[in-house]
Amino acid sequence: MSIQEFGYQQQLRRALKPRDLLVYGMIFMVPIAPFAVFGFVWHDAKGMVALAYLVGLVGMFFTAQSYATMSAAFPLAGSVYTYAQRGLSETAGFFAGWLILLDYLLLPSLLYVISAAALRPILPGVPGWVWLAAFVGINALVNLRGIEFTARVNRYMLVFELVTLAWFVVAALWTLHRGLGAGGLTLRPLYDPSSFSLATVAGATSIAVLSFLGFDGISTLAEENGGDARAVGRATVFALLLVGLLFMAQTWIAADLAHGMRFASDDTAFYEVAQRAGGNGLRLLTVLGTVLASAIANAMAGQAAVARVLFAMARDGKLPAALARVHPRFQTPWVSTLVVAVLSLLVGLTFERHLDDLTRVVNFGALSGFVLLHLAVINHHVRRGGSRRWVRHLVMPLLGLAIILYVMFEMDRAAKLLGAAWIGLGVLYFAAMAVRGKRAAPPLTAR
Repeated sequence: MSIQEFGYQQQLRRALKPRDLLVYGMIFMVPIAPFAVFGFVWHDAKGMVALAYLVGLVGMFFTAQSYATMSAAFPLAGSVYTYAQRGLSETAGFFAGWLILLDYLLLPSLLYVISAAALRPILPGVPGWVWLAAFVGINALVNLRGIEFTARVNRYMLVFELVTLAWFVVAALWTLHRGLGAGGLTLRPLYDPSSFSLATVAGATSIAVLSFLGFDGISTLAEENGGDARAVGRATVFALLLVGLLFMAQTWIAADLAHGMRFASDDTAFYEVAQRAGGNGLRLLTVLGTVLASAIANAMAGQAAVARVLFAMARDGKLPAALARVHPRFQTPWVSTLVVAVLSLLVGLTFERHLDDLTRVVNFGALSGFVLLHLAVINHHVRRGGSRRWVRHLVMPLLGLAIILYVMFEMDRAAKLLGAAWIGLGVLYFAAMAVRGKRAAPPLTAR
């Protein structure tokens, strides 16, 4: 099904193969993402880091299935904005897009702050704003050059991340074998009866789930997918499962190796574990890996995703029309890309010393958008379409919805307040649009 059947013109270049979609999803999630937030999850999960990632993987699996379902029905660039708009209503679509923007707009900023924090002990004389500006500039230039160039850079970055992870795993297992840490692999990172509680796990999962955010970004590339429409959904699910297993493996090993340690700070916890495993050399490699993976690869993917959500919403008249402009040569949404770069820099400078707050707010936006996604699947396929595929179109969305709502319920109060403030701004903006009589999207059709 072409996008012309939905009332749009093909403006973006269809150049991505299924392999590119898979690599993009893995890069967006970052196979070594736990390096950056290990200390925070360790603290909140009372050492059960692998369990927090397992719960996150299960919850996100059902969400990935809902993305796969809706991306096949609506192969458009707007991701959850499009799915809620066409699966529920125009109003639901706007707020799904508004909420996911809280994730996509803030995520690159979060990654820049994480990377600047990782570099601070190594190069203390360089101000944080210098790193932020450099990261933003590099990613904006790559994304402006076109999606093919971005995909090529992604492949190189993925190889680097996997090599870094393999080095850590081998060194850490050898160190455990020598008797350091827990002296071997134990079940404590997965289940510690002395510390376990549902509230503890849910609270830690609300941070750990940050590492999974990105599989959903594959759907923003639907109009640049050169293959079958279902390739987007398949890449979404496979990328999530593959990276989720890597998350569990590395945090399980790191948690056992960290047994008995007292960290200087939650920011640097994983790097201290890496030092125990392989000395200063491995510590430096994991820091460098975090910086390149987060500030370049992941943030680059994040900027590409949010630019396309802004493009889709502007194309439908939900945001200023300038955001829908496409570069005549590179066929990229260049105005949206530049706007995202500026906003990322401003947010990064604002939250430079409040990494944990920024982490929780990003998660609020993503999880709230996922709630509307699951409802859209049920409404579009079961209520409207009369589907009898109960497992895929009803049971899975309901399970995903239940897990996400519980994790959100256990979220930090500050994150809920900031999220509510963002929703309030959205209500005001939506009301202003209604007064101005903004046009609706093209007719809602699907297969």
